[in-house]
Amino acid sequence: MATGTQITTYFEGRWHDGDLAVMRAADHGSWLGTTVFDGARYAHGVVPDLAAHCARVNRSAQALMITPTVDADDMVQIVREGLARYTPGTAVYIRPMYWALDGGDLGIVPRENSTGFAISLEAIPMAPAGASTTLTTTRFRRPVMEDNVVNAKAGCLYPNNARMLAEARSKGFGNALVADAMGNVAETASANVFMVRGGVVFTPIPNGTFLAGITRARHIKNLRADGIDVRETVLTFDDFRSADEVFLSGNMMKVTPVSAFDDVRYNSGPVTDRVRQMYWDWAASETL
Repeated sequence: MATGTQITTYFEGRWHDGDLAVMRAADHGSWLGTTVFDGARYAHGVVPDLAAHCARVNRSAQALMITPTVDADDMVQIVREGLARYTPGTAVYIRPMYWALDGGDLGIVPRENSTGFAISLEAIPMAPAGASTTLTTTRFRRPVMEDNVVNAKAGCLYPNNARMLAEARSKGFGNALVADAMGNVAETASANVFMVRGGVVFTPIPNGTFLAGITRARHIKNLRADGIDVRETVLTFDDFRSADEVFLSGNMMKVTPVSAFDDVRYNSGPVTDRVRQMYWDWAASETL
C-alpha cells in the first residue's frame, strides 16, 4: 500500500499515471532484497538538494553491487518533468529506486548491468506547524559495515528500523533514540538527531553505523554560516537527557522538534526554530 496519494511513476523511459507495477516475482530485488532508494522533497515550490539525492542513489546502488544506469544529472531532469504534473502547492515525496534484476553465480551476487530503475512521486503533506515527536530507547541497535550495508540507503536496512519504531510506539512514544554497536547514540529509527545545550549544537559523529543525511549536512552548514557552534562528537543517552533542545533531521519533514525523551521534557526552543527558518530560507534560493 502506498504512503501518499496522486502517485506518478517513471518506468522504462516515460511517466505513467498511478502506482505502476514495476518488479517481477523472480527479480533479484524481489527475491533477495537488493533494492536501494533515495528521497527528496518538493515543497513550497522548491526541491532542495535534489541533485545530491540523485547522486546518492547511484552510490547506494554501487554499495549493493547494483549497476546504476541513470546519470544523476539526467535523473534530476526526469524528476523535474514528473513534478510538472503536480500543482505548485502540492508537497511531493520524490523516490528514485534501483533493484537488481538477475543474479550471477549461485544467484546471490547481482549480475552486472542487470538493473531495474523507477521513480515514484507521491503527494505527502509536510508536517503542520507545531508538530513534534517524543523519543524513548529501544533494545535494537544500528549495525556496522561488517554486518550490513550501512553505507547505502538500502531497503534491507529498514526492517531493523521498523522493529525500533514498533517498540517505541508500543511504549507510547513517537520514535526511538537508537544506539550504535558501542552503546552510544547514533540516530533515531527514522532520522538523524541533534541536541542543543548551552547554545551549542551537538550531533553524533558519523562512525560507519548510520547514514549521515543530506539534510543533516545542510543544517550543519547553515548553522555554522550563522555563527552557531556545531560539534560532531560521541554522545550518550545521558547527554540527551541533559539537553536544552532536541530535534530530528530528515528528508521527509526536514526539522522535527522533540518534546520528550522518556520522562525528560523539552521545549521547541530558539535554535530549533532557527534551524527550520534557515533551511527554508536557503531552499528558496533553489528554484524549480
